[in-house]
Amino acid sequence: MLAIAKKISTSPNKHGSYAFGMLKNKTIRLFAPALAMAGWMAMPLPGMAVTASYANDYRVCAGRLLSVGVTANAASLGCANALRPRELSLCVARIQRQTQIAATDALASCNQARRPEDLAACVVGISANAKEAVNPAALNYCSRSLLPVRFAQCVVGLRAEIDSAPIQAMDNCIDASDRAVSGYLPSFIPATRSQQNIQPVFESNPIPSNPPRN
Repeated sequence: MLAIAKKISTSPNKHGSYAFGMLKNKTIRLFAPALAMAGWMAMPLPGMAVTASYANDYRVCAGRLLSVGVTANAASLGCANALRPRELSLCVARIQRQTQIAATDALASCNQARRPEDLAACVVGISANAKEAVNPAALNYCSRSLLPVRFAQCVVGLRAEIDSAPIQAMDNCIDASDRAVSGYLPSFIPATRSQQNIQPVFESNPIPSNPPRN
């Protein structure tokens, strides 16, 4: 088509110029969609873009951990292994800033917690309620509890009405939470009820060794 257009363009008459212009326009319209498609495919899609901006949770995690005194190696390993790195760093930073617990000690517990934000709320709540220095113990008990927010409410609520040591309240609440969880099977049927329903059945009359013959 281009060769034909060139031949027509060499013609000295006006008809040749007009025909060349028509072929040129057709050629542009033919190849323009293909060129546009190639350029669009070369552009990165917004959802697939990988950037180092502060929308990157791993960057936020590493920066926040470094700001509270965690070493570079510990921050790198902690953020890389975290399922939710942003929440992990928030847990460590909140415990470090609102209690007397070091960030390096909080990092291990926050990394093992299923819900790091609940763990931080538990540790901070109990530590603020107790006048004694129970921060390390609060971190230990909250890490052991399967429901750390409920556990903290138990400790704070009991101490609001009963004059007891924080450790005693935490012992009572952790024992109660353990019994509440262990008293139910994964199907949420009480263990005692399932044991009563599932009982072996035995024959009351023994089978004779020599049955009678007709």
